[in-house]
Amino acid sequence: MRSSHSYAESSYTHGHSAPVLNAHATRTATSSAHYLLGSLRPGMSLLDVGCGPGTVTLDLAERVRPGLVVGVDPSVEALEAARAEASRRADRTTTFMAADVVALPFEDGSFDVVHAHQVLQHLQDPVAALREMARVSASLVAVRDVEYRTMSWYPDLPGLDMWLDTYRGIARANGAEPDAGRHLKAWARAAGLENLRVTASTWCYCDPVSVRWWSSSQAARVSGATFTRQALSAGRSTADIEEMARAWIDWGRSPDAYFVMVHTELVAEVPARG
Repeated sequence: MRSSHSYAESSYTHGHSAPVLNAHATRTATSSAHYLLGSLRPGMSLLDVGCGPGTVTLDLAERVRPGLVVGVDPSVEALEAARAEASRRADRTTTFMAADVVALPFEDGSFDVVHAHQVLQHLQDPVAALREMARVSASLVAVRDVEYRTMSWYPDLPGLDMWLDTYRGIARANGAEPDAGRHLKAWARAAGLENLRVTASTWCYCDPVSVRWWSSSQAARVSGATFTRQALSAGRSTADIEEMARAWIDWGRSPDAYFVMVHTELVAEVPARG
């Protein structure tokens, strides 16, 4: 299955700056793929699509070892970070390579499980991506995506309202769907996947350590070149961008700080091949 829209052609709204990669590197299989862990067995082969800096990929590799695990991503920076993390862990078997999610360089049914975390929300054609993931899977496809409209926080700060509205507008201008979570079931059905198991989970930042980290991470993203360029193109001013970044810092300084977001998770079976 191929599509006229490629992952490479999709505009990755976050970019691959150091703050973004550093934030993604905090993700683990427990925090980001817990819904899938019960389906994994030693010896399974697994493809991680949009692997980023590889922390989730390498955690999954530990679960299925000695099975083959490959992580793919279109970003050179992300792949370099993933290989460095593999080296740090002394993992010499997990492979990381550049690839396009709608044109994966693998034969049909090459992997037992094909997984993607926070990928479909950035694509122009998520159904085509799911079909391609299903093509190279012999058994399961697993995806997890956030829904930005579910984000809730306290204290209420106008700068954070502006940030959320701006981000969702930028994502849609890029042809993406920032509220992907609610669409996963429909997209999977449209892609022909079967026996869908849909769950939901949250990320919550409330304790002092996670609040400080989330506050500084998001302020750095808002102040970064990628978000700034897109926000200015969307009609925001430099003063607006400064207000959004300042709001993240102010939120993080509040002793009452709270932030939560909902993720939808889906595990589906690949139809039997005739």
